[in-house]
Amino acid sequence: MIKLTRLNHAPVVLNSDLIEHIDETPDTVITLTSGQKLRVLESAEDIVAKVIEFRSDLSSQVAMRGGCACAIPYSAPRATAAQESTTHG
Repeated sequence: MIKLTRLNHAPVVLNSDLIEHIDETPDTVITLTSGQKLRVLESAEDIVAKVIEFRSDLSSQVAMRGGCACAIPYSAPRATAAQESTTHG
């Protein structure tokens, strides 16, 4: 979660995982994965820095607890011997 400021100076806390992209037009417009748009005073550069700081802090907290902050890598399913014999057969 990152703290930002709406154009009317009202504070807002945003789940940074929901950010799809950020435009500066000249207002900073954050488009969320839901399609909702949020206009804020902070620059795109400041928002990116806040997201990086938040995720870094989160990773540090997980590491201090002995957990893994890394994503589980995706492994594509492997074909069985029966499937391979039918495709190469």
